[in-house]
Amino acid sequence: MKDVYFHYSNARGLLIDPSGTAVDHLVEACERADRVVRSLIMTASAEDWRGWVLHVTDNDGDQIFDVPFATVLGKPH
Repeated sequence: MKDVYFHYSNARGLLIDPSGTAVDHLVEACERADRVVRSLIMTASAEDWRGWVLHVTDNDGDQIFDVPFATVLGKPH
């Protein structure tokens, strides 16, 4: 089991995940990241999520992967 951290950023700054989440493998981290991004996008808000990125890091702060919110949102019409 490994702790991963889900940090969010946009052009205005970075939001840090202080507690992290325990996952058993990379696939679980990817699935969790997708759920987190979709949950934020579905929340009623005036936020334009296209400029946001979810950064997944390990205990040492090393980046494992990124999920740009735009990849989930798609292109605007």
